[in-house]
Amino acid sequence: MLDAEGRARSLEGLTADIDGAFLAADGIARVRDALDTLPVLPEQDLRRGAPVARPGKVVCIGLNYRAHAAESGAEPPAEPVVFMKAADTVVGPDDDVRIPRNSVKTDYEVELAVVIGREARYLDSPADAAAHIAGYAISNDVSEREFQLERGGQWDKGKSCETFNPLGPWLVPADGLTVPELRLRSWVNGEPRQDELAGDMIFDVPHLVWYLSQFMVLRPGDVVNTGTPAGVAMGLPGQPYLRAGDVMELEIDGLGRQRQRLV
Repeated sequence: MLDAEGRARSLEGLTADIDGAFLAADGIARVRDALDTLPVLPEQDLRRGAPVARPGKVVCIGLNYRAHAAESGAEPPAEPVVFMKAADTVVGPDDDVRIPRNSVKTDYEVELAVVIGREARYLDSPADAAAHIAGYAISNDVSEREFQLERGGQWDKGKSCETFNPLGPWLVPADGLTVPELRLRSWVNGEPRQDELAGDMIFDVPHLVWYLSQFMVLRPGDVVNTGTPAGVAMGLPGQPYLRAGDVMELEIDGLGRQRQRLV
């Protein structure tokens, strides 16, 4: 983890991983209590893994920004559009992303990810959602549009390819953020592609967590990808889809920045 001075500190004495069990056992509070005693890690050029280990499920929301719905040729939904992404798509924030075999339409999507910290089942109202959120991270909901839309209409096929969910670099506790003010941005090969505020979501985070809890149990460590703003390749006429050698960069205010190379 990072302390207030930006130094990386080891959690080895508290947990082997930041996972669902750790979050459910008030792990974030325990880290805060022990912060001054945690050893500072030497500065090294190490791989950064995803800030949540082995999420039980990754639940995704589609068409949750009006401009993105418009560029997709869809009406803004009356209820959240929900689909699932294989949990083993989650990789580190700077890991390579593999273009699937026979892919011609691999696309990028910067999204605000919600990490669940406490079991949510049949919540009474959106006002109850905050108590079930551990924190937030950057998610890249990488998508293969032909698999998603032209191969039987099953979105999961275009969303669940290997390495298709870079997550991180950080899990930032929920109480330190004003979510509607967070700015989501993405670039491909240095060219700006997406730029919008989380406050522009059609369905905000409390509504999404409450809504999902009516249909499934959200458990500690689960990840909810809350939708992407306009500016994806699918919505830009004449814009090429991702190819080997391309570089994606994604940033959300207060949550850091991630970078992946397509291979």
